[in-house]
Amino acid sequence: MKKLKNYQFGIEEEYFISDALTRSSVSNVSPHFIAAVRAEYPVEVQREMLQCQLEVATRPCVEMGEARTALADLRQGLSAIAGEHGMLLMASGTHPSANWLHQRVTAAARYDRIMRDLQMVGSRNQVCGLHVHVEVPDEDRRISIMGRILPYLPLLLALSTSSPFWQGHRTGLMGYRLAAYRELPRTGLPEIFESAADYKRYLDVMVKARAIENSGFVWWAIRPSREHPTLELRVADSCTRLEDTIGIAALYRCLVRHLDLDTGLNADPSASSRAITAENIWRAQRYGIHAGFVDEHSASMRSMADVLAETITLVEPDARELGCLPELYSLRDILLRGTSADGQLAVFEEARNRLRHTGEALGVVVDWLAAETRMDRSIAARQTAAAAVMLH
Repeated sequence: MKKLKNYQFGIEEEYFISDALTRSSVSNVSPHFIAAVRAEYPVEVQREMLQCQLEVATRPCVEMGEARTALADLRQGLSAIAGEHGMLLMASGTHPSANWLHQRVTAAARYDRIMRDLQMVGSRNQVCGLHVHVEVPDEDRRISIMGRILPYLPLLLALSTSSPFWQGHRTGLMGYRLAAYRELPRTGLPEIFESAADYKRYLDVMVKARAIENSGFVWWAIRPSREHPTLELRVADSCTRLEDTIGIAALYRCLVRHLDLDTGLNADPSASSRAITAENIWRAQRYGIHAGFVDEHSASMRSMADVLAETITLVEPDARELGCLPELYSLRDILLRGTSADGQLAVFEEARNRLRHTGEALGVVVDWLAAETRMDRSIAARQTAAAAVMLH
């Protein structure tokens, strides 16, 4: 158990690549761009299933500052390389204007197999997420925490929402990404498993029946990693602002530690508690940080502010021990300024009112996303300020 005290973590972010002129996602990425990316980041960057996407990963970290520095370098470096090739890099759960019919699959044996199985559903998987790994070496503890952490997933999703648009249309949801992602099999909330052996039985049957090749084809909102001794958070949208990514990662890491040390918290999760979590996941998708969450114990609706405050209080000792109190407290700022989804909608409304054309307004949203992703606050701040003036 001594090894567990650091609760090492790693962060993966998925990004869209847009054409700098049309603002739509690219359908066929230049091999010169990929070569330049691989030369600069031979380990940290991976291709995704669709050519319009990239995934980056930090190395295992102990300090939140390590992850912040690594991701800042990746965001700015990749943005610069993209700019040299006439493209924009943007972190968002969905692309505001891209059409899935125009996307091409990245050439790779794994993706070919997936696409043969998923067909059109795979082609429509034009979404980007944030994944956070936290080390939990003991398999039984990993499975136990996976079931007991479920009630906190709606909060983590709400804080990350960055997908209010789909195929050039307002969806009416703050986090549409999960709605699109749920078309895939083996997504959504995991089932409640009694133990690591119970989870292994599920995987063994699925693999022996040739339904899946391995556990990497299980895409739940949270899952045990196949390659690392970690529990992987997958419910969150790709966060446009780096500080939101770091804050959410800090909260998740603290929750894993807290549940690992307090094995009685949310012990023996039931079907009804899982169903209530599913309802709150929907409410987070629909309303983001403006959601009210169903509280199982009081049978009442609680505000996002109350739920976040209570959760921060719960894990403050863990954050203090892990040295990430500032990152944990930064989540309060999201309630004050809004998530990326709030920002995108404000920028869109201001631009549409000024330009009178939906397509052009969506282009302004793409520019805002790209500026925030590369942390060019001078551009992003001007667009945000203009949106705030118009809306108020």
